Amino acid sequence: MIEEISVRYLDSFTGNKPADPILIEGLPGIGQVGKLVAEYMIHMLGAKKIGEIHSIYFPPQVILEECGLARLVRNELYIYRASGKDLIFLVGDHQSTSNEGHYLLADQYCMIAEELKVQRIYTLGGFGVGHLVNDPRVLGAVNRAELRGELEAAGVVFNREEPGGGIIGAAGLILGLSAKRGIDAVCLMGETSGYLVDPMSAANVLAILSKLIDVPVDPTKLNDRASEMEKVIEGLVEVNKVQKDEELSYIG
Repeated sequence: MIEEISVRYLDSFTGNKPADPILIEGLPGIGQVGKLVAEYMIHMLGAKKIGEIHSIYFPPQVILEECGLARLVRNELYIYRASGKDLIFLVGDHQSTSNEGHYLLADQYCMIAEELKVQRIYTLGGFGVGHLVNDPRVLGAVNRAELRGELEAAGVVFNREEPGGGIIGAAGLILGLSAKRGIDAVCLMGETSGYLVDPMSAANVLAILSKLIDVPVDPTKLNDRASEMEKVIEGLVEVNKVQKDEELSYIG
C-alpha cells in the first residue's frame, strides 16, 4: 500500500536525537537558490543523511542514476552536529505538483521539526525579479515580529512590497504552519532573475545564513561558481546589446 507521505529515518539515527537543532530547508525553487545553499552546506560541512521522505504528491516519475538505475523521487534529511547545536537539512528532488500536496508536505515538514524539537526553521529560496541582478539582495520574512531586528542587523532586507505575490511553496507555507506549532521560522530569499541557476544569489544567502546560525562555511567554491556565472551573464548581456544594435541599424 502506497502512503500519501512517508518518512523513514535511517537506523543509525533512530534513538539518536539531535541537540537544540535548527532546521534548514533548501528544496528546488526559483533560481535553485535555496537548493544550492543547502546542498553546498551539506557538502562542505560533511553532514550525514538521516532520513528519506516519499510522497504521491511528488511528480509521477523516477530519477535515473548511474548505469540506468531508477529510484523513486524523494526528499532527504541530513544532520550536521555542530558545537552546542545541530543543523538538520531538508533537501531533495522536487516540491509538490498540487496545491493540496504543498500544504500536506509543508505540514509534514513542520511535524518533523516539532518531533525533533527544532528551535528555529530557516527556509531558503529565490526572489525572482525577471531581470539580471549584479548585486543580489537577500530579502526576509518571519513568522514572529520579534525576529525581524536580528535579521536586519545581519543585512536582510524587509520591504513591504516585496515579494508582491507572497512566498509560494514550502519556503512560505512552512512559515505559516510552523507558527501554529509555536516554532520560530525565518525565510531568506536571494534576488535572482529566475532565468538561470543562480550561485551569485546563493552565495549572498549563504553569507547571511552562516552569520545568523554562527556556523562558518567556507564560501570559496560557491563564490567561484558565482564568478563563472557572472562571466556567462556578461556574455549574455553583450550578445543582447549586439543584437539590439543590429536591429537598430537595420531599421535605420
